[in-house]
Amino acid sequence: MAHRRKARPAGWALGLAATSALAQTLPGELPATELEQIIVTGSYLNRTDLELPAPVTTITAEQIQASGLTSVTDVIRALPADNSGTIPTAFSIGFASGSAGVALRGLTVNSTLVLVNGRRVAAYAHSDDGQRSFVDLNTLPLNAVERIDVLKDGASSLYGADAIAGVVNLILNPSYSGAEVSAEGGTSSQGGGTSQRLAGKFGHGDLSADRFNAFASIEWQRDDAIAVPRRDFPFNSNDLTSIGGLNLQFGQPGTATGTDYAAVQPATLSIPGDLTSGVPVPGTLIQTLRPCGPGTFAHDDENGSYCTENQAGYRDHQPAQERVGLYGRFSAQLNEQTQAYVDATYARNEVDARWSSPAQINNGTPRNTNAIVLPITIPGPSGTPILNPNNPFAASGDYALINYQFGDIPSKITTTNDVVRIVVGVLGNTWGWDYDGAVVLNRTWLDTRVAGMLSYDGLLAAVTNGTYNFVDPSANSSAVRASVSPTISTTATTDLDSIDLRATRDLAQLQGGPLGIAVGVEARYEAQDDPGLNSTLEYQGLGVVKTAGSREIYAALVELDAPLVDSLDVNVSGRYDYYSDFGGHFAPKIGVKWTPFEQLALRGTYSQGFRAPSFAESGNSVFQGFATMTPPEDWAATHGNNSYTLPYPMGFLFSPNPNLEPEESESGTFGIVYAATRWLNLTVDYYVIRKTDVIVQGAPAGALDAAFAGQPPPPGSAVQYDVPDPEYPDAVPRPLVVGAPYVNSGSLQTDGIDLELIARFEFSAGTRLVSDLSVTKILSYTQTYPGSPPATLQFVGTQGPYFISSGAGTPRYRGSWSNTVTFERASITAIAYYTSGFYMSAPDITFDDSCFSTGSTSPYVPADCRVDRFIDVDLTASYGLNDHIRASVAILNAFDAEPPIDPINYAGINYNPTYHQAGIVGRFWRLGLAYRF
Repeated sequence: MAHRRKARPAGWALGLAATSALAQTLPGELPATELEQIIVTGSYLNRTDLELPAPVTTITAEQIQASGLTSVTDVIRALPADNSGTIPTAFSIGFASGSAGVALRGLTVNSTLVLVNGRRVAAYAHSDDGQRSFVDLNTLPLNAVERIDVLKDGASSLYGADAIAGVVNLILNPSYSGAEVSAEGGTSSQGGGTSQRLAGKFGHGDLSADRFNAFASIEWQRDDAIAVPRRDFPFNSNDLTSIGGLNLQFGQPGTATGTDYAAVQPATLSIPGDLTSGVPVPGTLIQTLRPCGPGTFAHDDENGSYCTENQAGYRDHQPAQERVGLYGRFSAQLNEQTQAYVDATYARNEVDARWSSPAQINNGTPRNTNAIVLPITIPGPSGTPILNPNNPFAASGDYALINYQFGDIPSKITTTNDVVRIVVGVLGNTWGWDYDGAVVLNRTWLDTRVAGMLSYDGLLAAVTNGTYNFVDPSANSSAVRASVSPTISTTATTDLDSIDLRATRDLAQLQGGPLGIAVGVEARYEAQDDPGLNSTLEYQGLGVVKTAGSREIYAALVELDAPLVDSLDVNVSGRYDYYSDFGGHFAPKIGVKWTPFEQLALRGTYSQGFRAPSFAESGNSVFQGFATMTPPEDWAATHGNNSYTLPYPMGFLFSPNPNLEPEESESGTFGIVYAATRWLNLTVDYYVIRKTDVIVQGAPAGALDAAFAGQPPPPGSAVQYDVPDPEYPDAVPRPLVVGAPYVNSGSLQTDGIDLELIARFEFSAGTRLVSDLSVTKILSYTQTYPGSPPATLQFVGTQGPYFISSGAGTPRYRGSWSNTVTFERASITAIAYYTSGFYMSAPDITFDDSCFSTGSTSPYVPADCRVDRFIDVDLTASYGLNDHIRASVAILNAFDAEPPIDPINYAGINYNPTYHQAGIVGRFWRLGLAYRF
C-alpha cells in the first residue's frame, strides 16, 4: 500500500467476465492520473499492477453490479479458474456445511489464499472434509468492494503459506463520501428461493480538505430454501429405474434404510443379552408394523410385505440463507506524510438446511445397529416384565429384527458464522521509505445446531424399555422424541491476530527505470478450536470431527524489481516463515516481463511455495467422513448381487500426524499479451503447478482392496465391517469404516491455459460495446500415489478426486463470455457461463478409468457415462431515471437451462451443485432500485 500516481484505463468494461489487469490499457491510450492510496496484488512495490509479470484478473465494483450477482461467493466462484475442490453453499451435508470456498486451478480450497486489503482473514471454524482450512466467502462484504484482484500464480514468496494456486484479494473502499441505498428482490420461476436484499453506504469527510474520512457500509440478504419436491424428475427422486438407473428408495429389504412404517422379522440373538446382535429366524419373512401410508409404495414379494419411500423429498436443493455485513472505516491524515486508519468488519452468515431424511434405526457407525432388535419383554408399570407391544412376535418368544425411519423427528442443520475483524494501521513516508503497518484482530464463532440425529444411549434405552412407540409414532411425546434424538449444538472458533510492517523505496536508477525494493516483517497467531458435534461417539450416522490447535508464525520478506532496460523488467522476491509447530520454510520467486514492441508483451514466472499442515491434519484432532461406496463387481457376485451390494455410505477415519511436513510446490507461468489494435486485446497464459509431499490419508485404496478381499489391511490402516449378509453369511461383509493416519505421500501436478479476448467498440458518443471472452482449460491433473509400482491417476475430465468436496469432478473447460452495451443512462449485459462435461469415473476409488455409475436395466446412467456440459446465460439491465435514482432488472439463467444428470455426486439429488446450481434454481428474476443522495 502506498501513495503514488496510479495509471487508470481510459474506460472500464462493465461485463463480469474476468479482465486481465495487464491488458486494461491499450498502447497509445492516454490514461488519467490521480493521487490515491492503492493496494497492488502480487507485489509490495510502489507500482501499478499493469506492470506485473504474473497474470492478475481484476473484477471491479461496476462489473459486479452489471453481473446481477449479489454475493462475493457467487462472483468469485464464477471465475473460470475456480475448479475441483471448490465448495458451494448448497453442499449442506458436507463437514463444512454453511460455507463456501474458492479453489483456483482445482487444487482444493486450502491452496488458494484469500486476503482482504492485502491481509489474511481467519479461517472457517469447520474444516472441509475435516481436513482443509479455508476462508468462508459468505462472510466477506460485497457492498464495500472497490475491486477483487485474482492473482493466478504462486505467491508464497510474498504472502506465505497456502498461496500455491493463487490469491484472491478483496480491495475495499479506502474512503467514501455521500450516501446511497439500494433494495432488490427476486424469485425463481419454478418456485422457491425467493431473495431479498438491502444495502447502504454512508460517508463524510475528505482526507485532503477535512483531514479525515469516515464511512460505513451495511448489507442484508435473505435467500429462501428450494425444497427438493419443487423440482421435476430426476432431481426429486432416488428411483431412477424409469431411465435405467438404480432404485435407491428407502425401505428395501437387506438395506440399512427403513420408512416410518417399520419392517420387522422374527429373530434371535447371536450374543445373549445384546439387542444389536439380531439374526433373522431362517425361513421367516418381513412384515410391516402398520399399513403403508401416503408417499410410500407397498410391496408384497418373496421377501414379505414392506414399504418403500422416496427419501429425496426430505432435503433442500438450496438451503435458506441469511447474511448480514457491516463494514466501517475511519481515516485521519495526521500530517502530509502520515495517515492512520481503523477499519472494522462484522459479518453473520446463517444457513438453515433440511440436510437429510429422518434418522434410521439401522446404522453402521459409529456403533453398529444394523442388526438391532425389539426385545420380547419390557419393564411393566410395576417393574414386572410384560410382553413388548412393539414386537408382534413377542408372544411366540422371538425378537423382532427392525428396519425403521424416525419420520416423526425431522432432520435439520443450522450454522451461524459470526466474524469480527478489526484492523488498526498507519501508512506514510519517512526517510525516503513508503511504509505500511497494521495490527489485525480477527475472530470467528461458528454455532452449529443439528436436529434429528439419534443418541445411541437414548435409542437403546427406548428400545429396551419400550418407551418409544414404533407402532403408532404419533403417540410419542416430545419428551420421548427428545430422549431418542436430542438437539446437538456446539460452538467452534478460529483466531487470526497479526502485526506487520512493510516498506518500499527506490534504490538506484537503471536504464529502464528505478530499481525498487520492498521489505517486510510479520508476526501472526493462528488458532482453531472445534470441539465437534460427535466427539463422544454418542450420535448415530454422524461423522466425527474434533480439531484443536494453535501456533505462532514469524516471517520476513524482500522483493526487488529491476527494469534493466525499457523493454525488460525482472522481479525477484523471497519470504522466510517460521512456524512454531513444524519449523521454517523459504519460498522464492522470479518474474520476467519483456516488451519487444509496443503491441506485444511476453511474461513468465517461476516460484516455489508451500502449504502448512492444518490443525486437523497435525493437531489434536480426529475425523471420520462418509462417501457413497459402490462395491466391486467380484465382491458383489459373492453375495448374489442382492440388495446388500447396493451403493452405501462408507466411513473414512482420519487420524492426525504431528510429524507432517508442509506440502511443497513449484509453479511456473508463461504468457503473451497482444494488443492487436486499439480495440482488441488478447492474453494467453500457460501455467504448471507441481505439489510434492501431498498430505493424504494413508493408503485408502489399499485398505479398501484388502477389505473387500477379506484380507488384513495394510500397516497403519484399520477396517470395521458391517454385520454379515443374512443371505450369504459366509461371504465377506461390507467394510463400513476404513481408517488410516494422514501422511506426506505422493505428488500432484496440473497444467493448463488461460485465454482472454477483450474487444471494445465505440458506436457513437456515449454508446459502446465491450465483449470479454475468458476461458480456462486444464490440460492435465494427475496425482501419484505411493506403491509398488506407484499409481498415477488422471483426474481432468472425470468425477475425481471423488473424496474431495462431494465428488464434484474436474471439468476440463470453464469459461464466460460477457457482452455489455452502455448508453448515456443505461447499460445491458449478457453473460454466458460454460462448464464442460466429464466422464463419470472416480479414479481415486477404482484406480482405473472405469465408469463409476451403474444402472439396473442398462450398464450406466446416463448411458454414455458422461455428465453433459452446462451453459447458462444471465441478462441484466439498468437505467438511470435521473441523477439520483437507478433501476435494474436481472434474469439469471434466462433460458431456464436444467442441470445435467449426475447421480454419483453426493452433494445433490442427481445433479452437481458445485457447477450446476444455477440449473436447479432455474430462471430467476430480480428487480432493484438504488438511490444516491
